[in-house]
Amino acid sequence: MEILIATANAGKAREFREMLGDQQHAWKDLSAFPKGEEVAETGSTFRANACIKASAYARRHAMWALADDSGLEVDALGGKPGIVSARWAQIHQAGAGDAANNALLLKQLNNVPDAQRGARFVCVLALADPQGRIILTARGDVEGEILREPRGTNGFGYDPLFRVKSMGIAMAELDAARKHAISHRGSALKRLGTLLERVGGVGA
Repeated sequence: MEILIATANAGKAREFREMLGDQQHAWKDLSAFPKGEEVAETGSTFRANACIKASAYARRHAMWALADDSGLEVDALGGKPGIVSARWAQIHQAGAGDAANNALLLKQLNNVPDAQRGARFVCVLALADPQGRIILTARGDVEGEILREPRGTNGFGYDPLFRVKSMGIAMAELDAARKHAISHRGSALKRLGTLLERVGGVGA
């Protein structure tokens, strides 16, 4: 069965392919299609946005679609940036992209003591059938803290600033296999796989 990974984020698409493999399903991402209008993320939660995207892209391309919404929740910022993690610097008129997001976060947390820099990565996945009906959702998260300077060269987004609590090193210091084993996206995919097995899989 062919499933659309409903993202234009090259980093996310790469991680999905690395974790999902191609033994049971064929995977496409949005780069395989002419660029169309992006689906507006109008939900107020990660789950709502994942469902909105999965349903819309499934209907648009008449195929099964798997979408995620993920981000960083920082305790000292009241759970922000949350669902606007990718646009955090942009909405503060502080630039755009990963480097700008990381620079702004460091600035916002400059005076926050180490003991109060707790944070977590969150990912919610939603799977929709070709009619846009949401079949399954799954959530994964990983606890950590925000470093005072970037570490590592792997990953993307806030990975260089996020020290994994259970490992004591930055997410960006992990190779792909180790990251997938503990990441929020990896955890959500494992839960999704378990749910699929319980309902006997999807499609044919």
